[in-house]
Amino acid sequence: MVFQCVLWRKFKVQHKPALVKGVLYLVFRHAHPGSPYVFGLVGVDHDLDFPEPMPVVGISRSARGYCITLVLETMKTYSSEDGLTEEALVTKLRTCRYHHLFLHSSLRDNASGTSRWGEFGAGGLLWGECTARQFEWFGGDPLAELLYKVKELYGLDNEVTFRNVTVPSENRPRSLHLGTATQIGAIPTEGIPCLLKVLFPSSCTGLPALYIRDLLLNPPAHEISSTIQAICRLMSSVKCSIPEFTCVSSAKLVKLLELREANHIEFCRINNVVDEILHMYRSIELRDILKLLMDPAWVATGLKVDFETLVSECEWLSDRIRQMIFLDSESDQKISSYANIPGDFFEDMESSWKGRVKRIHIEKEVAEVERAAEALSSVITEAFLPIISRIKATSAPLGGPKGEILYAREHEAVWFKGKRFAPAVWAGTPGEEQIKQLKPALDSKGRKVGEEWFTTMKVEDALIRYHDAGAKAKARVLELLRGLSTELQTKINILVFASMLLVIAKALFAHVSEGRRRKWVFPTLTGFSSSKGGESIDETKGMKIIGLTPYWFDVSEGSAVHNTVDMQSLFLLTGPNGGGKSSLLRSICAVALLGICGFMVPAESALIPQFDSIMLHMKSYDSPADGKSSFQVEMSEMRSIVNGATSRSLVLIDEICRGTETAKGTCIAGSIIEALDEIGCLGIISTHLHGIFNLPLCTKNTVYKAMATEYVNGQTKPTWKLVDGTCKESLAFETAKKEGLAEAIIQRAEELYSSVYAKEASSGLSDAQLVQFGSEGAHLQSIKASAGSLGCKTKPTNKMEVLQDVKTAVTLTCQKKLIELYKPKNTADVPVLNCVSIAAREQPPPSTIGASCVYIMFRPDEKLYIGETDDLDGRVRTHRSKEGMQNASFLYFTVPGKSIARQLETLLINQLLSQGFPIANLADGKHQNFGTSSLSFDSITVA
Repeated sequence: MVFQCVLWRKFKVQHKPALVKGVLYLVFRHAHPGSPYVFGLVGVDHDLDFPEPMPVVGISRSARGYCITLVLETMKTYSSEDGLTEEALVTKLRTCRYHHLFLHSSLRDNASGTSRWGEFGAGGLLWGECTARQFEWFGGDPLAELLYKVKELYGLDNEVTFRNVTVPSENRPRSLHLGTATQIGAIPTEGIPCLLKVLFPSSCTGLPALYIRDLLLNPPAHEISSTIQAICRLMSSVKCSIPEFTCVSSAKLVKLLELREANHIEFCRINNVVDEILHMYRSIELRDILKLLMDPAWVATGLKVDFETLVSECEWLSDRIRQMIFLDSESDQKISSYANIPGDFFEDMESSWKGRVKRIHIEKEVAEVERAAEALSSVITEAFLPIISRIKATSAPLGGPKGEILYAREHEAVWFKGKRFAPAVWAGTPGEEQIKQLKPALDSKGRKVGEEWFTTMKVEDALIRYHDAGAKAKARVLELLRGLSTELQTKINILVFASMLLVIAKALFAHVSEGRRRKWVFPTLTGFSSSKGGESIDETKGMKIIGLTPYWFDVSEGSAVHNTVDMQSLFLLTGPNGGGKSSLLRSICAVALLGICGFMVPAESALIPQFDSIMLHMKSYDSPADGKSSFQVEMSEMRSIVNGATSRSLVLIDEICRGTETAKGTCIAGSIIEALDEIGCLGIISTHLHGIFNLPLCTKNTVYKAMATEYVNGQTKPTWKLVDGTCKESLAFETAKKEGLAEAIIQRAEELYSSVYAKEASSGLSDAQLVQFGSEGAHLQSIKASAGSLGCKTKPTNKMEVLQDVKTAVTLTCQKKLIELYKPKNTADVPVLNCVSIAAREQPPPSTIGASCVYIMFRPDEKLYIGETDDLDGRVRTHRSKEGMQNASFLYFTVPGKSIARQLETLLINQLLSQGFPIANLADGKHQNFGTSSLSFDSITVA
């Protein structure tokens, strides 16, 4: 940073004020947080780490609620969302990295009528959030003035227009409250099981993970969530290989093409994007998925693109890029090479422009470079080789003459470096004439490079000619690349839409793979009935979850207590400490949220209605910065929940009113229960305030539920099962003892309890049912999830005949073996094995997860590797992680069980070898056959 400041000061001193002002304008116009300086990227040989753009945020108040507007200068777009609750708005601020924050003057007019906005009542949470940040007030029309502020901030002309990408939010559930998002880990929070980490493999990061997070925080409309679930269902049944799904930042595309700074690397990536769209279009299994992805991509980008238009434009883009740019490993331009010139010289000089565009477009320039390189080689041979031959012919002890032709990288030159090579007596011997032509080598400023570096006038002229030819060739290449950027900029909407579609596809495929591995299921999504107020709730409105497990448990690797939740109304839940109340609320919240987003859920089956909001309140802490106690914070959240709840809401409140005096807290809790009961929402309110059962509550739909306990060996223990009734056993003393509280303190507590509360507690048992049921579970275990990822790159193959030969040999060999194993009465009963190919930059579909597979890998050395696995995705990833194997392709087929797979692996190794195929893992052909089990052909992948 100091070095940059010094350079800037020198620039100011050496140049006129007008020029300095112009440079300042350009720098501040194009370089700012979230939009890095990219000038010159078109000519470099590496990619740019381009962060997601940071918007300018404006917040205002309207008749519908709070409104947030996000303006992206990079994309020249804006979007507005109105009708937000205060909590949802704070959640958006917490999860949004913005460049600048503007607060509209309408926020000062709060409901309490005080002059200090946010001091009392509504607005306090938002005020506390904003005061910890830098912001600026603005007035006038919220949208027009905000756009004016953005133009002023970035130095844009008034003629610059911003495109509205706001997607209509009708029938869309409300965004999550901050408390809900943090308590289920949609926003990673210390100590809270992170929901994001279990939705997809750990290898799924970046843009796909951000898409999933944003979808959870802002659940989609019912139509979109239904579409997402339909997509995931299709993905779950896909048998063919799937693309790698190249993820490119839309902002990066827009920035580089607008400034004409996209280099060949970026064009290759753009080509990957459009080719993968076309791959899905041309695949019978993937085409329907592609069609369904159009609507989620529209919601994510605000761009409405017709399906046929997308395909045709992608075909045009692919053809145009392939006409101009080198793709993958193809090349028609080799780096110059001559025996007498160090190879590094030509590599450094030509690698910065060769291999970018196809030779046909720069034929004249390439030919001139080749002629100049040949001329340089001839001159160096004539000037330096006789001297070197003379030196080699001179036999002398230590201290004799030395000399060689070397590449002076710092000076981009090839010179002679030597010492003691001049003859003591000039006798006209070979090499003397060339030695006389030598002169000291000079740098670009005319200074002598050193005592040992020499050149000649002819060498310098040849170097100048070669460098000039190279500079013209590079300039032509950059001109062509910038021209291609200009062409592609006309298709920027298609590119933005296509790149976002692939981000969504990758996110959903990753989710389906992880969901299948965890044995999650697709829920049934239903609409709400038209019940009103406190009327009895129609059964179609309820939520039913069978086999519910905590989302942070991996059922595929361990066991957990399964619960059935049949919710047709509001539950009042009681249970002991450590009995699973909080875990149950989190789990139900996660299932409901995942369901209305279209995702798989951790259950055996689920029926989830179209909630308009999901609100979870777990626990409250005090907020010293706002001057609020924990109970004040809780009551603020209760106000938001009650005011925002409707008959279509899911409300989950854990241990209500625990932060104040018991009697009054019980009454407040009872009143809140009555209010929610009258609203008619679904939900659970858990409590240890057993006095609620003695209150004369006016409820119609509230039912009592409990977390059961059992009596084992003289002790009461939780079973973590949800049952009907109430449970007044808190297990407080047992919990304190388990956590290491001193025995003397616990004994004294028991004495105090017996003397004061025992009689009251005993009488309380006669007023309500004390539930103690048998346990069907054990202690829950938290198991970490892991998943493989693929790191594959496209490499076209011309070995289709070999592939077909191997397919045929594998099919016939395995078919014969299956007939021997099962001895069917009719050979027609034996199904035809279907060998599925996985090309480079493709990966196995989710349907292979947990299935026994036999696979054949085509190695770069033309040998075959034959193996079997129950984790094909992980095995492909492992093979491709090895050096030189990145573009390996595979064949695979699934079989019913590992025993059959092992037999077929051994058989194929030996049979294919005998048929003349080179095998890499011959040792594996010596495995003993495993025993076979009684299995049917139904589980074999068939044609």
